[in-house]
Amino acid sequence: MTDSLSEAVHDVMADAAARAIRPRYQHLSASEIIEKAADDLVTIADKESEAILAEGLARILPEAAIVGEEAAHADPAILSRLGSDLCWIIDPLDGTNNFSAGKPPFGILVALSQGGETIGGWIYDVLSGRFCHARLGEGAYLDGERLVARSSGESPPIAAVSVLFADPVQREALLTQIAPHYRMVDIPRCAAEQYPRLALGVNDLSVFERTLAWDHAAGVLFLNEAGGKAARKDGSPYRVDEDRKGMIAAASPALWEELAARMARI
Repeated sequence: MTDSLSEAVHDVMADAAARAIRPRYQHLSASEIIEKAADDLVTIADKESEAILAEGLARILPEAAIVGEEAAHADPAILSRLGSDLCWIIDPLDGTNNFSAGKPPFGILVALSQGGETIGGWIYDVLSGRFCHARLGEGAYLDGERLVARSSGESPPIAAVSVLFADPVQREALLTQIAPHYRMVDIPRCAAEQYPRLALGVNDLSVFERTLAWDHAAGVLFLNEAGGKAARKDGSPYRVDEDRKGMIAAASPALWEELAARMARI
């Protein structure tokens, strides 16, 4: 995978941000926000961004299938493409709830998978222009510079644990048996922000219940290539073509192992 590919993907993401997202930031009308499900919003910016991204990415690799979040919501059969030989995976506006409320963080996530394994991941912060990307086996990069994940160095470690999609029993166990071992902070409700936080020493750990491909494919690869660890709770690797729940992400393998051992006991 070449640097020219990442440059091309960056340009498509920047174009979507400039044309579809930034002009509507803090300027959405009520009619431009739709509730897809409880506490799950979509806006006109999501839809227009996905159209721009899909068109641009198709020009880069015409042979790749495309799975976009909004297209898959409209037609779940599209999810079968995730096992394709090559597949673009698009989250056109990650952090839509934040965006709709007129506040950061929010971003764009794009991943490229091959036979269900993520081989490329790109994370674009719409407001700052921060660009994170990773290539399988070739490292992680932040604005073009090689990045090595680092922990916060805090004791206890800093954890951002999502309980939004946990069932009541899981939620109680996380709050009573896991939380006391860590300094808990609010989740950003934006994977495009959470994964960079784990690599940059802001947060040490995260626990996710819902692990949809467009939310996690790019970030998992980015964190793992940076030297952190993101994997299923049993240690198995994340794959985009598996309909599974639950994942732990950490700034280092040691932090991951410690939390995984605790979670295995609950």
